[in-house]
Amino acid sequence: MRSLRLGCTVLIALILAPTTGTAQDDAPPPSCSTPEYRQFDFWIGTWDVFDPQGTQVGVNTIRAIYDGCVLEERWEASGPHRGGSFNMYDAPADTWHQSWVDNGGLLLQLDGGLVDGTMVLEGSRVSPQGNRMTHRISWTELEPGRVRQLWQVSPDGGATWSVAFDGTYVRRD
Repeated sequence: MRSLRLGCTVLIALILAPTTGTAQDDAPPPSCSTPEYRQFDFWIGTWDVFDPQGTQVGVNTIRAIYDGCVLEERWEASGPHRGGSFNMYDAPADTWHQSWVDNGGLLLQLDGGLVDGTMVLEGSRVSPQGNRMTHRISWTELEPGRVRQLWQVSPDGGATWSVAFDGTYVRRD
């Protein structure tokens, strides 16, 4: 009986003892503080968004989450359209990535990066009509507190482009 109690005591001690993981397990997560992670920070804030004629078309809120590693977007159009995205810098691939979803059932996945001070992300998807469409969205800081977003679509892999959305963001906060 004594050996059974000793065995149980040892077993309980092993279960309750803190474990030391491998060096990889103990390593802190990436800090996301290198300059590449900050390239899209000019988009952070709450924005009133206007079309080229000056009509407000919605409000967009972008905030840093997950220790500054991800930008979360929440779009509220003046009408019924709503959507959002997650944006992050993928260090091993040296590229930015956006996954957009909305209440119209659209999933748009874009990749790219900073080009001459403008964030340019591009991707393709099949349209509801069955055609492959290329989407290119660019964000340019016009001045502190003002950003232009230009969304272009191409039915022919980038030979020709049409504008899907052209908005000027004016910071609220």
